[in-house]
Amino acid sequence: MRNSGVKYNNKLSLLRQTASVMRAELREVFSDGGVLLIMVFAIFIYTTLYGLVYGSEVLREVPIAVVDMSHTSSSRSLTSALEEGPSVRVAYVAQDMEQARRLLYERKIYGVVYIPADYERCLVGGTQADVAIYCDASYFLIYRVAFERMVTTLTATGAMVEFRRLVARGLGQSQAMAVVEPVSYESHTLFNPYLGYGTFVMPAIIIIIIQQTLLMGVGIIGVTKPPKKELSELDFMLNTECSAAALMMGRVITYFMVSGAVAALALTLPYYLFGYPMLGSAWSVAAVVVPYILACTMLGIALSTLFRSREEPIMWLLWSSIPILMLSGVSYPTSAMPEPLAMAGKLLPSSHAVEAFMRVRDMGASVEDVVPSIVALWIQTLLYGCCAFLLVSHQMKKKEVAQTYRTT
Repeated sequence: MRNSGVKYNNKLSLLRQTASVMRAELREVFSDGGVLLIMVFAIFIYTTLYGLVYGSEVLREVPIAVVDMSHTSSSRSLTSALEEGPSVRVAYVAQDMEQARRLLYERKIYGVVYIPADYERCLVGGTQADVAIYCDASYFLIYRVAFERMVTTLTATGAMVEFRRLVARGLGQSQAMAVVEPVSYESHTLFNPYLGYGTFVMPAIIIIIIQQTLLMGVGIIGVTKPPKKELSELDFMLNTECSAAALMMGRVITYFMVSGAVAALALTLPYYLFGYPMLGSAWSVAAVVVPYILACTMLGIALSTLFRSREEPIMWLLWSSIPILMLSGVSYPTSAMPEPLAMAGKLLPSSHAVEAFMRVRDMGASVEDVVPSIVALWIQTLLYGCCAFLLVSHQMKKKEVAQTYRTT
């Protein structure tokens, strides 16, 4: 057995035992390549990778096709108007709907605008012209961009045609504009000015990455170590009179320090690198993140007592990341979920933290605005902490009984 240089006996004070556990845990974190990769570097790898993927924020130049059966100046003007914005690009001018359908099935385009042969005749004659729109709704983000641009262009074109008709009948420009647009409005996009997908989803992803990497790292450290010729300092303490309280305190403080420092960087650097909104104060963010990391730490210690190999935390926690993201209410509102699923999501620290963090960081809410979520995180810290303490105590008693049996 390796001599750790520290004697563990009943006379050791709680503080000395806690300090010894912290020293052993820090050595476990920074000497184990797998734990270091998951608890420290994985957060920066994931946040940087996702930030680069969502870096453009919005979709641009979505390819569509125009089926122009009119072949007039009015139809060509409509085709040109579709390309005035950066969101849509007229990639094909199809000869007929059969060609447009084939292009749509081949995913070369995601929308079709069909201009009938009587398009200009209807405009000149003062009757309604029918223009058909077809959109591929299987990819919802592309569908939203293409459909919004095509509808906006057709609406603006129709308003301009009506405006010219009224002016030709003798109405003044102000009167004609009042008829065409009886109610004027101003649109102000709050909290996500560019309607970017990265700005929308990245805060939630970062919060969930912090939880999952912390749980996996703590789970790997807490599992039973494979047989070695020499016991680690942590294994040595588990086989001595180190108290469960000291073991819990040392682990919680160590994991909180490591994860807190990593989380502080992960919740700051991507915002500067990719230009995400930072409206909330540092105090408000800390009021959410501190109980969140503590709740995740307690949950991780409790779960670590249930694993028996280093691979189990990764297998069980990695597949759960997508369900946890969905239960957090980011991809789909919790109010529209079945009640059992919504309640199950509330058992996870990430569900409360995602809601509170997005309101604080992205919307500039104060601590008073997210008190229910903060209280829920502190309650989870207490409940998961009690569970972790009981499970760790039980684990240590089993080790003590097993060691006593071997010695006898």
